[in-house]
Amino acid sequence: MDTQCTRGKGFTMIELLVTVAIIAILAGVATPSFVRLIADQRAKAAATDLYTAMSVTRSEAIKHNQNVSLLPKSSDWANGWVIANPVGGADLLDMNATGVPVTGGPASVIYNAGGRLAGATAPSFTIGESGMPQRCLSVDLSGRPNIKASAC
Repeated sequence: MDTQCTRGKGFTMIELLVTVAIIAILAGVATPSFVRLIADQRAKAAATDLYTAMSVTRSEAIKHNQNVSLLPKSSDWANGWVIANPVGGADLLDMNATGVPVTGGPASVIYNAGGRLAGATAPSFTIGESGMPQRCLSVDLSGRPNIKASAC
């Protein structure tokens, strides 16, 4: 009589536990990097939104041949911003909060009819959470905004 042992198909408990342990270790190593990546992308998106708003404000000032203001909502840039319509009526742009901290910056950014800043100082904003990747959005006196991948 043949007493050959037949083995069932599938995984043994030891193989399954080793696989789960390896996956857990890899997930634990990757999670901090992933959190920083998400924070970096959020800061980049918020900086781009503010950059776009400044470019639109400058363009509208040139187009309407008069001063146009970019204002923070509720006196805080982190709450969003508004481009006031220089001829009255509805705002030209109303951006809600991005969920990313925005620090620095003046009470308003005003562009004159030539597309230059109306104030004597060039504003700069630090965008992003402390301890995470941040972006610096600065505006030179000619009115052009610039984004750098660092705090201001």
